[in-house]
Amino acid sequence: MGMQINTNINALNTYRNLNSTQNSLSKSLEKLSSGLRINRAADDAAGLVISEGLKSQIGGLTAASRNAQDGVSVVQTAEGALGEAQSILQRLRDLAVQAGNDANSTDARTALAAEASSLTSELTRISNSTNFNGKNLLDGTAGTMQFQVGADGTANSQISVLMTNLSTVATNLGAGGANFAVVTPTAVTGNFTVNNGTAQVVVAMGAANTYNTVGAVAEKLNSDTSFAANFSASVDSANKLVVTSKTGGTVLGGVIGTPAAIGTGGSTATAVAGGLSFSTAANAQAAINSIDAQLDVVSTQRSALGAVQNRFDRAIANISVAIENLAASKSRITDVDMASEMVNFTRAQILSQSGTAMLAQANQMPQLALQLLG
Repeated sequence: MGMQINTNINALNTYRNLNSTQNSLSKSLEKLSSGLRINRAADDAAGLVISEGLKSQIGGLTAASRNAQDGVSVVQTAEGALGEAQSILQRLRDLAVQAGNDANSTDARTALAAEASSLTSELTRISNSTNFNGKNLLDGTAGTMQFQVGADGTANSQISVLMTNLSTVATNLGAGGANFAVVTPTAVTGNFTVNNGTAQVVVAMGAANTYNTVGAVAEKLNSDTSFAANFSASVDSANKLVVTSKTGGTVLGGVIGTPAAIGTGGSTATAVAGGLSFSTAANAQAAINSIDAQLDVVSTQRSALGAVQNRFDRAIANISVAIENLAASKSRITDVDMASEMVNFTRAQILSQSGTAMLAQANQMPQLALQLLG
């Protein structure tokens, strides 16, 4: 190789290597200072796509976890109100059992009815006032609530919760009935058909002269399983047959074939005001049956909400595990290995220092030509 002055090949070669080392050193400094292996798309184009997808999923699951926790709070709010409603119903049942004793005086029955009326009003208030974040839960307006517990826009990412309509419980406790004027009990015959808008029951009354009193007619009706499941028959102070619906609705009906005895189609029936009646032992027993039916409704509703709460708890646990695993996957792609990168940085730093020194030496080599000119 000859000796040139205009073109210093050694200096150019050293400069090229030094420039490459400086770029490597700059990238190492960027990674070490940010803690990220991928600071721009050029660092790892494919890894960037994967990591951004994982980032979206992690963010979505984090929000979904908060949604599920809100779901638990909603369910707990509703279930707590139902628990109090159940306590009220238990107290109403105690009052009804107490009223079933004919040892009670008129004043005692009045006091029992007053407390029952107050408790029923509180049931209505609870159903209308229980809310979460301004949204009523137990008055029937909430319907089925959807909770997003996943990161995707699919049905599998949602949990549906059917909210309870507690107002129907209070309404059913106050369900009215109908008075049927039994003119001649011995003339009652044929089939007694009664309807409350939800259930229709037909009771075969038998032949004429089977009953001597209105009470006997009521006992016959109450002895029928289908009738007793939906209605209650009693006798009021005016010796009239009172049929009360246990599930709400307007009571209509009569005996087919002997309209003079009770009437057909509810034409001779007069409405009975709603509310639990403790005026007689028979009415108190009807109240017990009505309250038991509503206790079953509330217990079933509380059980359903409890099951949903357990589902939310499992969903939250599953989301936490998924977030942890996805974050680990994202970390392996985007986060820098500090130890490994520090090795690269040290190497680049040494090469940078030696390259600078060698560039100085390469720049001095053309000066040897001056000796030839000496």
